[in-house]
Amino acid sequence: MERNEVKESRKWKVEDIFSSDEEWEKAFDKLSSSVNFSQYAGKLGDKQILLKYLKENDQFSIEFMKIGMYAHMKHDEDTRNSRYTAYYAKVGSLATTLNAETAFFQPEMSELDESYLKSLLEDKDFADYDYMIKCLIKGKPHVISEDQERLVALAGESLDTFSEIFAMIDSADLPLTEVTYKGEKTKLTHGLYSIALHSGTREERKEIYEKYYAAYQSLINTITANYYGSVKSDVFLSKAYKFDSCLDCALFSEDVDRKVYDNLINSVKSNLSAMHRYMADRKKILGYDKLYFYDVYAPLVADVDVKMDYDEAYEYVIKGLSPLGKEYQDLLRKGHDERWLDVEETEGKKSGAYSIGTFGTHPYVLLNYQPTTNDIFTIAHEMGHSLHTYYSCKNQPYAKSSYKIFVAEVASTVNEVLLLKYMLSDVKDVQLKKYLLNYYLDTIRATLHRQTMFAEFEYKAHSMAERGEPLTKENLCETYAELGKEYYGDEVEHDYNISCEWMRVPHFYRAFYVYKYATGITAAINIAKRILTEGQPAVDDYFKFLSAGSSTDPVSILKLAGVDLSDEKPYKVAMTEFEETLNEFEKLTGI
Repeated sequence: MERNEVKESRKWKVEDIFSSDEEWEKAFDKLSSSVNFSQYAGKLGDKQILLKYLKENDQFSIEFMKIGMYAHMKHDEDTRNSRYTAYYAKVGSLATTLNAETAFFQPEMSELDESYLKSLLEDKDFADYDYMIKCLIKGKPHVISEDQERLVALAGESLDTFSEIFAMIDSADLPLTEVTYKGEKTKLTHGLYSIALHSGTREERKEIYEKYYAAYQSLINTITANYYGSVKSDVFLSKAYKFDSCLDCALFSEDVDRKVYDNLINSVKSNLSAMHRYMADRKKILGYDKLYFYDVYAPLVADVDVKMDYDEAYEYVIKGLSPLGKEYQDLLRKGHDERWLDVEETEGKKSGAYSIGTFGTHPYVLLNYQPTTNDIFTIAHEMGHSLHTYYSCKNQPYAKSSYKIFVAEVASTVNEVLLLKYMLSDVKDVQLKKYLLNYYLDTIRATLHRQTMFAEFEYKAHSMAERGEPLTKENLCETYAELGKEYYGDEVEHDYNISCEWMRVPHFYRAFYVYKYATGITAAINIAKRILTEGQPAVDDYFKFLSAGSSTDPVSILKLAGVDLSDEKPYKVAMTEFEETLNEFEKLTGI
């Protein structure tokens, strides 16, 4: 289907940002000619000049984000359109110019006297920037000299290449061969690997799994050396900025307490019995003598799906999220009726789904909707992101309106959990209930258990490097294999292939990122459970979270919703949720 064949009601109303391309071009030209922030360099010790800089930077950024959103969205409507590819490139070029113009700000602010920075906290004119200033004061012990900063900057381009090298290996050089899928010979790809593990016959899954990992193993020396280089660059930067460890350095950048990371790993590891039981159930339901890793994604409830037209599905999502109250439901309906969403899959359109939003305009959602259960959940998920953005922008000044990545997946997952609970209470078909329970089990397993295992692997690998131990293919594979046995248990056959899984995880080149998926679903499960059991007081607290933006550190923001991730309790609640879901699944399946 071409875009001009889609009815207007199913296209996002991008003209709410700019009425036309001509208006965008005028706005872009005007903004491009106004970049002049370097005039403030060396003058930030004067409060009035600093305040003027901050206000001007805010206003510039608001307009820049709107310009960037328009270009991004028009490009994604049809990636074949060269006009919007050019718009996208122009925005990137302006971003580079802006970064160069404002590069002085962070180093200069960090070098200012602490008493001056503290005086800003007492000045109501700087209220919009108090959290940023608090972070600057907190970061004082990690400030390095101008000469050292210049050396780190010069090294930066080299230190950032490991991710690019892996991306090139993974996308261009990996020797993927031909496999059999759906009875036909076809080229193995990353996408096919994922699809086949969920839908292929066991023989196909085995062949695809073995050939996929054989490709990585053929490059194991290269990938090991590249990952070791990435870890060593993390060690260098953590030492350069005077942190005790790479983990502390990464957590500091998001202003997250070390207790959060430690509690996540300790709590999940001490509650793995239900996960091991689930693997035993999976082996029993599938009827296998041995369960291999190419079996852990095979569907346990086949040929079940909820098929709804988009409008019907959207209304169903609104009903499912009724525990959040009328205001939230009205906003969901407003998004539908006022065309915040781009719905249909069309030629050239960007695949997948996402939410995008910024200060000064309502959020938008890109979909490629198909009548499946998964896509119903996608509506709930992406609108969760969008309304989080909506409330943060509505209730915070621009400087505090963007929430941190640490909490970015919470609202979206709260919506998914609430919708799933509604569906379980609404549907009568036993097979569909089993499917939904299995869907929830696999969601928690993939997002909480697996990402925590990834997080522990990262920690172990970096700890070895910090102790001066070289990372080799042997000790990396051995470390990963030991974790796999611990997390998945004895019901799964732990072959050499799965010990090499670390080799194919791109997130490992952005150290200590994956744990946020696990903390995100933990927080979401706790919030949804509280809303369903406590009602309005919990909803009110949740709206405080949605409205908080980045007004303080993300762990404190989650406490507004009643979740303290620096304590072990939320993780135990999430693990209990998994066990209770497993109990219900076992009861329905008669295990």
